[in-house]
This record gives sequence, structure tokens and C-alpha cells, in this order.
Amino acid sequence: MPEPLQTARPSLGVKPMTPLATKPLLENIGVAAKFRDFADLLDSQGADGFRARAYRRAADVVSRLERPVGEILAREGRDGLVALPAIGTGLAGAIAEMVATGRWSQLERLRGEMEPEALFRSIPGIGPRYAHRLAEDGQLETLEDLENALHSGALHVKGIGHRRKEMLGAALAERLGRARLRTTHQSQPLPPVSMLLDVDRMYREKAAAGALRKIAPKRFNPKGEAWLPVLHARHDDWHFTAFFSNTRLAHELAKTRDWVVIYFQVDGQPEGRCTVVTETHGPMIGRRVVRGRESEQQLKETV
Repeated sequence: MPEPLQTARPSLGVKPMTPLATKPLLENIGVAAKFRDFADLLDSQGADGFRARAYRRAADVVSRLERPVGEILAREGRDGLVALPAIGTGLAGAIAEMVATGRWSQLERLRGEMEPEALFRSIPGIGPRYAHRLAEDGQLETLEDLENALHSGALHVKGIGHRRKEMLGAALAERLGRARLRTTHQSQPLPPVSMLLDVDRMYREKAAAGALRKIAPKRFNPKGEAWLPVLHARHDDWHFTAFFSNTRLAHELAKTRDWVVIYFQVDGQPEGRCTVVTETHGPMIGRRVVRGRESEQQLKETV
């Protein structure tokens, strides 16, 4: 998701293209094309124009750079990307993922082509078995998900012990333009629970009314049916994208019409996500709850 448009800053490395730069700029052209494709998808799926404009502005900046974005990332890390006009923390992370893997999970998600296993297999030392475990057992989708899980100690996947975690951390730090893994994990702002529940309600109501664009997810969809509704919404400075869960577990438990995955972003921060479900036990049974924030939600409702 894009960052809000920023106040114009002095041009940092943005120069007119020259014939001598055509070969290295192929990388930049590819990144810019993905940003424009994402903006087009936002338009076609009913997102507000602000987000699409932000991505197109970033595409214009990247396409005009004389230096390849991979070189900037290698020499200056993500700070070098964030210093560019129209490129905030979240967009710098997107560029780092594209440079490291040739893929961009956010774009693939909107296309219904999300395959976390393929993304994780791009990491040296991760084969099909461990990539599958990271996606299914670890419930991870992106390289930043994996990076944050490693740093926070939340990664508990069979066969991935201390030594392999160190290897993964070093590989991610190098490929994503981080100086050190331990410096990358920062607490990010979270939208209020009430706002997330509003997005959840809006999504389920619009999906039930057939008012949302549907995509055909590649995973767990052998017939290629366009069944998965997608919602884009904005509350205050928060941008949201919501889908029904399309994980293996959601299908196994027949929760693909109950579990709602909400992606959120604000003020140039990295993208976050949460899942809203109908509680099946305890004091909030039958209520919609934000997984991981149940106690916060219950406390607020009793005050």
C-alpha cells in the first residue's frame, strides 16, 4: 500500500535519463511498471484515487532515476530509497522485495496470484519443504513477515532451529537492504480495534450484497473461479484492503466466509495485517473479534 504524498523535497539522485544509462535502468523500468500495474488494479477494484496517484508518482520517480534502485539499495540501504521523492518506508520495502526476488507480494495479492512458498524459495537455503512450512505452519506471506517473526522470536516452525534462523536473518538483512536484522523490528502503529471491526463489517456486508470486485485466487482454486471479493477502504489516514481468508486452514475448517484478513497502512509505515473472526469460545463467543487483540477489545467494551 502507498504512503501519503509527501511535501516536495530537493531532488536526490533524480536526473534526466541519458543514453548511457539504458541497460542498468531496465531494473528501474520493471519496478516502475509494477507500481503502475498496482495503481491500475486499485482503480479497477474501486480504491480511492489518492492511493493510485501515490503509486504512479513513485513510478515516475523510479523510472527517471539515473542509478538503478538495486545499486542504491546495496550501497545506502533502504535509507537511500526513502530519501528519494515520493518513496516512503513502505514503498522502499516494496522496492527491496522486488530487487531481492523479482516479485512483489502486494501486487500478486491483488491479482490473486499470491504464492508465499515461491517467494520464500527465493531465499538461499530455503527449499520447497521449508518454504511450505513457513507459509502454512508459520502463516507468513512476505519477506517482511518472516523478518519480523525472526526478530520477535515468534517463528516456531519444525526444522527451523537457531542456526537456520541466523542464516535466514543474515540473508534477509543483506537482500532487503538492512544493516542489521535487530535494528529493523520497530513497533508500528495499529489502527483502533473499533476501526478494524468497522472495516470487517463493511467488507462482509458488501460481499454479501455482491457489491465488490472478485478475483480468482491461484491457491486452493483448481477451477480458477473468481470467488474472492476484495475491498479497499480509507478511514482517516488509514488505508485498508480486506479479503476472506484463503489459507489452507481456513479451507479445512470451512471458514473462508468467516475469517476476514485486513491489511492496513498509515503515514509511510510498513504494511500490517490482522484477521477478524467469529469467536467460538470464552466470554466473547459469537462476537466478531480481532485475533491477537481480544483482551484489548474486551477491556474497552467493559469500560
